[in-house]
Amino acid sequence: MDRKCALVTGGSRGIGRGIAVVLARSGYDLAITYATASEEAEQTAAQVRAAGGRCFICQATLEADGVPEAVVSQAIGELGRLDLLVNNAGLTRFATLDKLDCSLMDFVYRLNWRAPMLCTQAAARHMLDHQIQGSIINIASTRGIRAYGNDHLYGAMKAALIRSSESLALELSGYGIRVNVIAPGATLVRGDISRETAAQTGWAHKIPLGRYGTPEEVGHAVAYLASDQAAYITGAVLKMDGGLILPGMPEDPSPEAGYGWARPKKPVSG
Repeated sequence: MDRKCALVTGGSRGIGRGIAVVLARSGYDLAITYATASEEAEQTAAQVRAAGGRCFICQATLEADGVPEAVVSQAIGELGRLDLLVNNAGLTRFATLDKLDCSLMDFVYRLNWRAPMLCTQAAARHMLDHQIQGSIINIASTRGIRAYGNDHLYGAMKAALIRSSESLALELSGYGIRVNVIAPGATLVRGDISRETAAQTGWAHKIPLGRYGTPEEVGHAVAYLASDQAAYITGAVLKMDGGLILPGMPEDPSPEAGYGWARPKKPVSG
């Protein structure tokens, strides 16, 4: 069978690498972008090729004018077609209200919302022109669902991406193109992380499932949403945070519990 073709922005490391490698194992050839991490991009490409896929690397400053459209065009040229676009590239930036300035706001807006929208526009045009019933998956964040202090920019743009994805799902559904969102939270993004390590890191005890998530787990979710098994799913927002933002007010009011969710110290009986 012919392999399908996917573009993963920000695919050089972290969640992007996990997505690219899982897609390669699932039968995709890849194009990945990176901004500055050229060595890590080469490492990801090697892992993709070891998994049986082709991998093309594109350096891209996605917040710059004309770059998102050019990247999609380059990926199509290298791969021959595009069945799947994964808008993963993005950076977290926090600032208190008094520290906000136009350059910071413009950067976060351009990279975290504008670039995914422009990539989607270019990819959708290709899919429509070639009658490809493809898939577009936007990587947002649980910060786009739940408010946090000093998160006026990043969380707001992830919320905008979620909302825009729902409208895109409606607009493109008539052409058989599906648009979905994955919203990771509390995910370890450095290196190859095992579940055991994820359970012993940082404040894993504050997460209801008792551990952080891994990039590969996000990759498996992407592979599923892009597959025929998910052919009836569009406009969905999949939270992947181990239940982190499910609780409202903390149930344990004691000072030693700290702010936020704490796992029960004893197993629930019966």
